[in-house]
Amino acid sequence: MLIQNEFETAQSVEKVWLFFGDIPQVAACLPGADLTDETGDDRYEGTVTIRLGPVKLEFDGAAEVVERDDPNKTIAVDASGADKRGRGQASLQLKVVLAPAQQGTKVAVSLDLQLAGAAAQYGRGLVADVTSVLLSEFASNMGNRLEAAESGLDPNQVSAVKPASGLLIGIRAARMALTRVFRRFFLPYRPQPS
Repeated sequence: MLIQNEFETAQSVEKVWLFFGDIPQVAACLPGADLTDETGDDRYEGTVTIRLGPVKLEFDGAAEVVERDDPNKTIAVDASGADKRGRGQASLQLKVVLAPAQQGTKVAVSLDLQLAGAAAQYGRGLVADVTSVLLSEFASNMGNRLEAAESGLDPNQVSAVKPASGLLIGIRAARMALTRVFRRFFLPYRPQPS
């Protein structure tokens, strides 16, 4: 399933590009992600844990930066993992493209996510909504780290990233799903102004 999202940050393209060049720092901004080992040039191992109510998915996996295009400010990562309880697998191809924006940098994210096993049962809509919520939290965390670095603070001393769990993610994902349903079924039937 292809999930696309974009957000803007106030920092310059060059500063954001340097940020994406430091994969451990990028991982530190993603709720639920824990980078455990650097296994070679641009290769990493780690875990991703997502909890949504009674559902808890824990993946052990590996990621590799497969493309760094400095002139075009593009980075691509391939990752895959297996649920620790043997209930499924996940793989993704992530591409991030940076572009100048009026007030800083536009970050365009394209994520091709494939789920198999128990993880796939939650449906495309819910997975896309939860992923959008996590990307929104990532954007906020990234902005905080970049602002801390710009202020001369150690980005690692910025408040810790919360795990990807809890009621808030579920509520935000449910709100996105309800909005989608509302638009699909009710907006086409609104009376048009004469």
